Amino acid sequence: MIDNRNQHFDSSNTALINKMCTRHFGIGADGLILLENADGYDFKMVYFNSDGNESTMCGNGGRCIIRFAHDLKIIGNETTFVAIDGSHKGKVLGDVISLQMQNVSAIDENETRTELDTGSPHYVAFMDEIPHEEFVQEARIIRQNAPYTQEGINVNFATAKNNKITMRTFERGVEDETLACGTGATAVAIAAHKKGLVTVNSIPLKVMGGDLNVNFEAIQNGYANIWLTGPAEFVFEGKLEA
Repeated sequence: MIDNRNQHFDSSNTALINKMCTRHFGIGADGLILLENADGYDFKMVYFNSDGNESTMCGNGGRCIIRFAHDLKIIGNETTFVAIDGSHKGKVLGDVISLQMQNVSAIDENETRTELDTGSPHYVAFMDEIPHEEFVQEARIIRQNAPYTQEGINVNFATAKNNKITMRTFERGVEDETLACGTGATAVAIAAHKKGLVTVNSIPLKVMGGDLNVNFEAIQNGYANIWLTGPAEFVFEGKLEA
């Protein structure tokens, strides 16, 4: 994450962002987030995938930038900021950060998969057991083939048992598995509730990188008051020299 309120970072430099995110020769990251000024809001979030291109909403990135803004003393324990998909609220309780997601109404489902947009488009498939070695290969086939070839889609495989969910996510733009995806966790939780695989509206999810929680209200035309909650921990800081 970069504090770009002074506009010193050139966000049009796709090659630089890609180089920074490269794990073996750069800093290493699933994406880059800029914190910028925005009229009427505490700040603006601008998110780039690791390929260097600006992308749609990143849920866990949203939680991290709330923590970042709090550490910079831009905000107190509550905030309202704007991202590519609109306005978001956030709450800080120590290392635990909650992010309010956008309402969800359009859900396309059949027996094998559910598709919905939770700030980013997601494909969700539930199964008895998530394939271990084959997950990335199988998810990549879905992402790269019609009808998702050009726009791409994030692919989630999940199990739902005893009102708890375990999941894995393959992210477009990263083109690989990521350890946690906030919009993906939100999509999986809502898809599980829509399919009747869970019977509660506060759902714990185990992702590869740890634990998240999604709670929501089921309304007549979809889902509202959706909150994504989990830890956001400071790791390190440094300076980038051009």
